Amino acid sequence: MSTTLPETLASAGFTPEQKEYLSGLFAGVAARGKTFAEVEPSPAEREDLIAEERIKRELHPLDAYDQLAENALGNKAPDKEDLFRFKWHGLFFLTPVKDAFMSRLRIPGGVVTAHQLRELARIAQELTSGYVQITTRANFQMRLIQPKDCPEFLRRIQAIGLHTRGAGGDNIRNLTMNPTAGIDPVELIDVQPFVQALAQTIINDRVFYDLPRKFNIAYDGGGLIGSVEDTNDIGAKAVKVGEEIFFRIALGGATGHKAFANDLGVIVPLNEINKVVAAIVRVFIEKGCRTNRKKARLKHLLETMSFDEYLVLVEKKLGTQLRRAPYDLAQMRWASQELAHSHVGDFPQKQHGLNYVGATCPVGQITPKQMARLAELAELYGSGEVRLTVWQNFIIPNVPDAFVPTLKRALEKAGFATKQSHIASGVIACTGNSFCKYAQANTKGHALALIKHLEKKLELDQPVNIHLTGCPNSCAQHYMGDIGLLGTKNRGEDAYHVFVGGGFGKNQAVGRQIFSGVSATELPATVEKMLCVYLKHRTGRESFQQFSMRHDLNALQTLFSMEADV
Repeated sequence: MSTTLPETLASAGFTPEQKEYLSGLFAGVAARGKTFAEVEPSPAEREDLIAEERIKRELHPLDAYDQLAENALGNKAPDKEDLFRFKWHGLFFLTPVKDAFMSRLRIPGGVVTAHQLRELARIAQELTSGYVQITTRANFQMRLIQPKDCPEFLRRIQAIGLHTRGAGGDNIRNLTMNPTAGIDPVELIDVQPFVQALAQTIINDRVFYDLPRKFNIAYDGGGLIGSVEDTNDIGAKAVKVGEEIFFRIALGGATGHKAFANDLGVIVPLNEINKVVAAIVRVFIEKGCRTNRKKARLKHLLETMSFDEYLVLVEKKLGTQLRRAPYDLAQMRWASQELAHSHVGDFPQKQHGLNYVGATCPVGQITPKQMARLAELAELYGSGEVRLTVWQNFIIPNVPDAFVPTLKRALEKAGFATKQSHIASGVIACTGNSFCKYAQANTKGHALALIKHLEKKLELDQPVNIHLTGCPNSCAQHYMGDIGLLGTKNRGEDAYHVFVGGGFGKNQAVGRQIFSGVSATELPATVEKMLCVYLKHRTGRESFQQFSMRHDLNALQTLFSMEADV
């Protein structure tokens, strides 16, 4: 490393004594591993930062609680800048759709206790509209909280061991995992300890609350219910190499941008995975784009540098080299895709005599009354624990064999189906335009209508995943559904662009658009026809994805549009 005086200073007219002093100064700097070139203006001083970055630097969003409390005194809506900052506290002001907040919780791995569920039900009844959703990141959203109630809402959430910090904005979102972690009879490794440990690392390091953009992380231990890790910015998947278990890491997933995560080319020992994941995030924090929100995801950074270049920066953070290992498809296993919709029904656990029972929560909507009943059932028949899934439903683990039939009947009575449906079990939907300013269609309402229509009209012998999302942000990941539906407007009415052939895991594929602007009223009949055509023209028992990928778009459009007698 050079210890000479930088050229710009050497020619600046200093006296020989001054030059000698400065040379010594820069030699000392170099000895500490720094160079003059590294002495750059801080991000706060850069004039090309976008408004969001300026707002964060004028007042860190985590320090905006005092303003939140001040607003509460007068039941005052946030101004534009605080509207952005309050997302760091998990609060999203819904203007212009509603003049109230939505709150998104942080529930690492989606694991909640009966005690927490009961209090969440009371909070929903007393401080919100009572409208609660299970999200596609295995957590809860609660809606229509008045500004005056926000401090009390946050206090009560924190009092039961949960929090909302970093649930929105430029942060690491809820960490996801296999909901069967630790109880799964076929998993390679229980990933829950890694998820919980990483959650603690994040909440105790302020650096992780200033990312260039949102960031998703998922762990998959090879269980029966997948974490869909390849749709995340970082997906850590357990693999068996010889007799040892390692994690493979994939980077850059953002299915709203048609991107699945790509393998980094390394295997990581179990006891090092969280250090490696944290280092990957730290590189993103330092190198990610802060001048263009549309180019600020990890996916975009990886378009400007190779994976090898990124890996070198990660290893510099770690102070050690990671073990290179070319991607080997034979190492990969997706137990979650070996059973049809394994998040619904009853299945034996690795613990002898115990089972998990999965139930459908239609499009993730759950009432406070149902939450309280769910808490009661988890205590009566399980271990007092409920696990949320990325499929917007839940499982109750640790149910003794003798209690399974009784629990299933009780869940059915409470409005939660436990019988697998090749249609209903695979339908997910984002919030929709009832509560989201970005959504172009009433996705949840249309999803429920679609389920009702299809269940009445036809019967499938293969599972189909149907994903409805209201806008290109793709919270419901329409590109990875067998049938993906993207909300739009057609002559001012709710409508959908229709995609086919998406998949994840071993069936990874980005859906292709087959129709544009199908009105919401025509959607059920359109999807019905598509599925009937599939049943009539498929080869053997091929899946809907296999059928749709076997044909080009022109052939599919002809089949779906011109088939009269199905």
